[in-house]
Amino acid sequence: MSDPKLELSITRHIAAPPATVWQVMTDRMAEWWCPQPWTVEIVEQDRRPGGRSAMVMKGPNGEAMPQEGIFLAYDEGRRFAFTDALDADLNPHGPFMVGIFEIAAEDGGTRYTASARHWTEEALQQHKDMGFEQGWGVVADQLKALCEA
Repeated sequence: MSDPKLELSITRHIAAPPATVWQVMTDRMAEWWCPQPWTVEIVEQDRRPGGRSAMVMKGPNGEAMPQEGIFLAYDEGRRFAFTDALDADLNPHGPFMVGIFEIAAEDGGTRYTASARHWTEEALQQHKDMGFEQGWGVVADQLKALCEA
């Protein structure tokens, strides 16, 4: 059980079947992963525990934020989780979070939940200050719109 004092979470009900939501989550990640006008370049998504998760978030003014980590879990059709604490060669990084993205059938559609678990209260507060609720909320809304279109 995670420590609720170290977790941030966003959830949405999506009026689409879980298979549709999963397909959009995984195969169309570049379309929903960043709050627009930001975009994401998917470098590699080796979807298995220990596989590389690498992407670059790009801002409208030329900003580039590389994200390097590994998948911790990949349960087809249900959830995936990654961390930035390690890269694919198992080199440690200053850990910021574990990201967990889950779906489940609910009320004729799908419940989407995205959670960020942090090592420290300071890291959690930093994530809040970066705009977690707004940013991850926009991303959830973008995913919802794609799935319901």
